[in-house]
Amino acid sequence: MVTSDSNRTQSQSTTVQPPHPPADTHGSSRIGTIAGLPGPLFLTALAIVLAGALTDNLAVPMVAGFATAMLLGGLLMWLGNLLPVIRDFGLPTILCTFVPAVLVFLQVLPQSVIDVVTTFTTEAGFLDFFVVSLITGSVLGMPRQLLLKAGPRFVLPLLGCISLALFSTGALGALIGFGFREALLYIAAPTMGGGIGIGAIPMSEMYAEQFGGTPGNYLAGLMSAVVLANIFCILIAGLYNGLGKRRQLFAGFNGHGQLLRFTGDKDLEVPQKHSTGDFAALAQGLIIACVLFVAGNLLGDLVPGIHEFAWTIILAALIKIFRLLPTRLEEAASSWNDLATTAWLPTLLVGVSISYIKIGEVLTALRDPLFLLLTASAVLISGVVAGLLGWLLKMNFVEASITPGLAMADTGGSGDVSVLSAADRLHLMPFAQLSTRLGGVVTLLLASLLVPIL
Repeated sequence: MVTSDSNRTQSQSTTVQPPHPPADTHGSSRIGTIAGLPGPLFLTALAIVLAGALTDNLAVPMVAGFATAMLLGGLLMWLGNLLPVIRDFGLPTILCTFVPAVLVFLQVLPQSVIDVVTTFTTEAGFLDFFVVSLITGSVLGMPRQLLLKAGPRFVLPLLGCISLALFSTGALGALIGFGFREALLYIAAPTMGGGIGIGAIPMSEMYAEQFGGTPGNYLAGLMSAVVLANIFCILIAGLYNGLGKRRQLFAGFNGHGQLLRFTGDKDLEVPQKHSTGDFAALAQGLIIACVLFVAGNLLGDLVPGIHEFAWTIILAALIKIFRLLPTRLEEAASSWNDLATTAWLPTLLVGVSISYIKIGEVLTALRDPLFLLLTASAVLISGVVAGLLGWLLKMNFVEASITPGLAMADTGGSGDVSVLSAADRLHLMPFAQLSTRLGGVVTLLLASLLVPIL
């Protein structure tokens, strides 16, 4: 029993009663909280949603999708945090990313759950909503000097990891009998293409026009490479996170979330996440994020070659560099980002898993050991080259390896979220998105130049 200083003398002569934590009254002390709810209340909520799914009453995607994905994400995060060592290597994130997709593949989830979560994530726009919250909050919450110094240094690791991943994977393919052209165009190019929309789909059309057939003849194989590479990226990101919590392998190996390797310069450090925003500030941050994304869409319509996410990053960076917003509004955008990542990251990962990850395609790719080897090599080359080049430019190896290295090899927007969350470095989202958008365009351009001569 805890007493104040004024009552301490009086309490010494009384019988001290054992404390009664509020959680005990709900019977949750044995299992803690799941998705922020005491155990029995969580099970009640889960039963209600399950009843709605089985009776086909998950009618409103934004509401029912939120409830379903939040409960499933909370459960998987709770399970992942039960194992004390493996959880440091991103197990909770990995479970949220893959278990729902496995349940879909095994036909365990009711179709109504699949439909409502997919609609919630894609058509209702929750993925875009989450990513744009990360982008604006991360850029506006980033130290201005870090943005100015990190941007130019970022280009060389980005171009280096793309070029070496493409041609080294092609050379390895030729060496093991898979073929230089096949390894480069069908494995390395889609892996480094920035995802399905900007990479695999236009590449399938390009290959069909050059080599014959239809885009569908190429798309399944290209998507298998993208999905498999994304899995490798998430696993490596989780490994980096675990290694970073143990020891520094060499000077500049792990920046613990700091991209640049400048000691003693507080102006270049990414500030730690905090929760100082009141309700009004959170509302301001939400408005700023949404308006910037609308502006990005307008510019994307005027200049179709640049994605709306890229425009949103550019606008946020210009606002930060030229100090166009008061500091309190920059902090409001950062606080909104903190809320989104704290409350809804497992929700998004579940939505991405159900909507985008196709376990059947992964299993098909796993049946070919050469395909597996070449995909893994493309991811490893990208990560190692980006890390080394970044280290030479006074960036920390792990952070540079993750972005641009792993961010170039994942599935784009949803992959960036999964990789950065596994690495516990979500504040690097602007650099990851820049890798995906700019790097994807570079890879597509290189592929278009190579197709006629290979």
